[in-house]
Amino acid sequence: MQTFLLLAASNIFMTVAWYWHLKGGMNKPLFTVILISWAIAFVEYCLAVPANRIGFASGWSAGQLKVVQEAIALVVFGVFMVTVLGEPLHWRHFAAFACIMGAVGFLFVGK
Repeated sequence: MQTFLLLAASNIFMTVAWYWHLKGGMNKPLFTVILISWAIAFVEYCLAVPANRIGFASGWSAGQLKVVQEAIALVVFGVFMVTVLGEPLHWRHFAAFACIMGAVGFLFVGK
């Protein structure tokens, strides 16, 4: 559970780091946006690295960690896309999410 929570928190920071400037930050100089994004991403790394170490030490494989991280990233990005960027979700988003969830299932089967 600790691994999952840390990965979720890290994904929130990374999504913000990558996409915050698309809503209201487009008038800022690119170099400034990059520096701000790096500062936000630093927090993401401070959460993701321990999450991966804890998960790996708990018996998760690197593949399992990565696929779970991607599944979390899709959920976080979907929420961000709708709430912050104001973009609607389409059936394609749900289909992509289902495919990633299938990948998670495949990597955890028999574990």
